[in-house]
Amino acid sequence: MKITLAQLNYHVGNFEKNSRLIIDAIREAEKDKSDLVIFSELSLTGYPPLDLLKHRDFIERCCEYLNIIAAECHDIAALVGAPAINHNNSGKKLYNAAYLLAEGKIKDKVFKSLLPTYDIFDEYRYFEPSTNFKVIELKGNKLAVTICEDLWDEQSFENDFSSSRMYTVSPMDELARQKPDMIINISASPFSYTKTESKRKIFTTKAAKHKLPVFMVNQVGANTDLIFEGNSLVAGPAGNIIDIFPAFEEHIASFELPDIIKNRTAVKVETNRIEMIYSALVVGLKDYFEKMNFNSAVLGLSGGIDSAVCLCLAVSALGPSKVRVLLLPSMYSSKHSVDDAIALSTKLGVQYDIINIEKAYLAIEKSLSEIMKGRPIDVTEENIQARLRSLILMAVSNKFGNILLNTSNKSETAVGYSTLYGDMAGSISVLGDVYKTDVYRLADYINRDSQIIPCNIITKAPSAELSPHQKDTDSLPEYEILDSVLYQYIELQKAISDIKGPDINPDLVKNIIGLINKNEFKRFQAPPILRISGKAFGPGRRMPLVGEY
Repeated sequence: MKITLAQLNYHVGNFEKNSRLIIDAIREAEKDKSDLVIFSELSLTGYPPLDLLKHRDFIERCCEYLNIIAAECHDIAALVGAPAINHNNSGKKLYNAAYLLAEGKIKDKVFKSLLPTYDIFDEYRYFEPSTNFKVIELKGNKLAVTICEDLWDEQSFENDFSSSRMYTVSPMDELARQKPDMIINISASPFSYTKTESKRKIFTTKAAKHKLPVFMVNQVGANTDLIFEGNSLVAGPAGNIIDIFPAFEEHIASFELPDIIKNRTAVKVETNRIEMIYSALVVGLKDYFEKMNFNSAVLGLSGGIDSAVCLCLAVSALGPSKVRVLLLPSMYSSKHSVDDAIALSTKLGVQYDIINIEKAYLAIEKSLSEIMKGRPIDVTEENIQARLRSLILMAVSNKFGNILLNTSNKSETAVGYSTLYGDMAGSISVLGDVYKTDVYRLADYINRDSQIIPCNIITKAPSAELSPHQKDTDSLPEYEILDSVLYQYIELQKAISDIKGPDINPDLVKNIIGLINKNEFKRFQAPPILRISGKAFGPGRRMPLVGEY
């Protein structure tokens, strides 16, 4: 038996595009004389379809396109992920299903059992969990078809992973009793730099446990905040990875089942965390613009590290002709910041314009002079500058159709070191899930072959340049210390008393956690964030706005 894995980039709700991708892959696999071609979880709808699943016409169109795809499957079979209607009189109206298409029709289907309810996932909102376990037979082979978490153990990841279980048995253990010849897993598993190795271990462990080959298909591309790395793989019965697909690229390959069963070699899998983060952010930006039919981007280039890295990512994703920047200096901006921003813009070949905000700031200051008479200068004046920059950036966005990119990093976002309706503005947050220390590592990665970002941008002390001689450390700890506390609290979800490290003391931790909780109301109004960690701000971290902890 010959099996083809199709790692593709789907678009949520775009049945025409998704079905075309699937049919093209079926034809390619057919030319390769494959018996079965496998696609990822909910490949027909794109992942995640969210409340589109509650629309009857959405499900009707899904059924229509499933039949169109099935009509292409005569000399080949296909496994396609899509919702299925629950015809029982109880439970949710839908199942999360894998359809076996063959002989021009829908031949069989299996339903997902373990419905994730962790982080950004809420599949139990839409789907009924299956308690029926069966293998599918195809050309004399028994296929144990599992959908994403159905093959996973809760212990495979950190404690933030859990599933909705209507029973206590393992779906794969149940399927194993039916003596399958292989395990197939169709997934829609987003990228997280903290879990790439853990995910691979799931499949190798299951292959070794059941002494069966595992064929796992994941998708690539991005849908808003979720970015999928792909890394589809084939594991041998000994638990060895025989092949792993490239990250963040569409890829199709075929495998002879007897060869996989006999193969005891293992490919060497090496991952560079920062390279993976860089690639994920580029894909996230590229797909956001393409799938939203946006043509070009604009951002404010301050001469600081965040906007510099953001610009480099945007140019990689969209090309220099589709990115423009505005340099918006004030009376507090240093000359080297402007010079550095010009040098970077010139190096990358992007259009830049300089608009000094000093006159506008003085006009606003004059307008407010009477109402603010007798009040000392404070953060108010700093925020006016940030909001003026946002006003100008949005004016250019509206007039020329450039979509504004937000350049704030995760460290600043966590502690509220940002201005509502100012530097928090934007259609998508590029670095909102990247800690400041990793922003510097991204800059080093960008400069790995030649200097793109000027050295001065990387080496100078971080500053918002909103007041004389201002530095970030006037308000915040050193970023190495701050990021350690943030990571332990946000990603690892440690108790406050368990957060430890060099130069970290209880009072510092308490102050930082206080800032995180106090500024939840700001993050509630922030743009969507490209998600690259196990716990990004946004829908995957649901905290009360008015809670106290």
